[in-house]
Amino acid sequence: MSNLILLSVCFAAGIILRRLGRMPDNAPAALNSFIIHVSLPALTLLYIHDLKLSGEVLLVAAMAWLVFGLSAGFFWLAGRWLALSRATTGALIVVGGLGNTSFFGLPMVEAYYGQSGLATAIVADQLGSFFTLSVLGITVAGIYSSGRPTASEIALRIVRFPPFIALLLALLLIPVEYADWFSTLLKRLGDTLAPLALLSVGLQLRLGHVAEHGRNLVLGLGFKLILAPLAIYLLYVQLFGAQGQAIQVTLFEAAMPPMITAAIVANEHDLDPDLANLMVAVGLLVSFVTLYGWWRMFSGV
Repeated sequence: MSNLILLSVCFAAGIILRRLGRMPDNAPAALNSFIIHVSLPALTLLYIHDLKLSGEVLLVAAMAWLVFGLSAGFFWLAGRWLALSRATTGALIVVGGLGNTSFFGLPMVEAYYGQSGLATAIVADQLGSFFTLSVLGITVAGIYSSGRPTASEIALRIVRFPPFIALLLALLLIPVEYADWFSTLLKRLGDTLAPLALLSVGLQLRLGHVAEHGRNLVLGLGFKLILAPLAIYLLYVQLFGAQGQAIQVTLFEAAMPPMITAAIVANEHDLDPDLANLMVAVGLLVSFVTLYGWWRMFSGV
């Protein structure tokens, strides 16, 4: 409960500070940069170090790829049926197919499952969402904006991403036992992620003109918050028979609202920026309710 209160207070503080004009316009960028370069790599080094590699890890990592594949198929069909523009279809695929498994997902996993769930959440984010965004997300955005990212550009984006570098280091250091002071240092740095991430999200919240994008907004969020986690649940639990906390966390991550970075990618490729930003803002607010419902449902897995 204390973690949920912390998240709510930081989120509300971000909204209030933005409305009062007490934070500079570049504050979210600065906070996000600290999270990407310090908080998230610290958590990755700390929790991936204790990860036991197994077939379960592949299921965790595969979730984001499966969700994006379902998103591509679903919104391609919806786009043809509803005669949506290429820009709108591309925005729905990219933003609707990628969950906020890092800035929002990690704090929420910690709040609902405790720190024991963070290792699984980081795998779902780093091996899942980040790779999916870097490869499939960038590629689809390029296609729908009539562009074509080169293989070298995609590779550079991956290898230069600080949490990915930390992931490789953590995997290499699995046989090495951390000193107590080093583990404490990583934990203290990693603990900054939750409050800073929710403060940043609150500062960036823009509701805009919801009414004019109502249908497409409902379509995008209906897929991301309801259909996608339901599909992963049916596949992993009902078909594969997977169970345990790692699977619960994976399903929970599948239910996360749209990724902030995915909306940024959509904006950069001019894929219906207003819709992309609304999906992030409204999805975040609605997910406080839907995530609780999914948590109750997944608790029996």
